[in-house]
This record gives sequence, C-alpha cells and structure tokens, in this order.
Amino acid sequence: MEAIFNRFSIMMTAAQATSCSHAGECIDDVRALLRVPAIQRQIAHLNVDDIKAELREYGAWSQEELEDEDANVERIMWVAACNIRDDLNQH
Repeated sequence: MEAIFNRFSIMMTAAQATSCSHAGECIDDVRALLRVPAIQRQIAHLNVDDIKAELREYGAWSQEELEDEDANVERIMWVAACNIRDDLNQH
C-alpha cells in the first residue's frame, strides 16, 4: 500500500501500517518498522528537508521540534501508517 505525500510516497503493507497506527503509544512499533530493510531503503532515498516540509504542513509540531531529523522520520512513518490505515477503513 502507498501513502502519498506532496513530495514523496512511502510504501508498506497493510499489516505494517496497522501495526503502527493503533490506539495508544505507537513509537515502539514505528521504530520496529524502521528496522525493516525495505523501509530503510525507502527512508534512505528521502530528503530530510522534504520530510520536514511535509510535517510542517500538518501544523502539529513546532519549528524547534522539526529540527530533529530522526524524530521527523519516525513522525512521517507514523503519519504514513495512519494514512494507509484510514484508506483501508474507507474501503
């Protein structure tokens, strides 16, 4: 499945998206997903400024928070998982 953003897209399975977009704390699940080689390869091709710009559009994080590139990767993966899960729920 694909999460499409303005500057890039992220692919993951429905099971991966579901594992990172549930009620409660998701950070450990997001970090586990970021250790998957196929996900790591995708992240390696993303531009950190593009990730920051995408996240800035959500308005959920301060400029100071958006300076943390590692946290931004975690955030964008969580957003991608949530977007995919929303798509699954609509179908």
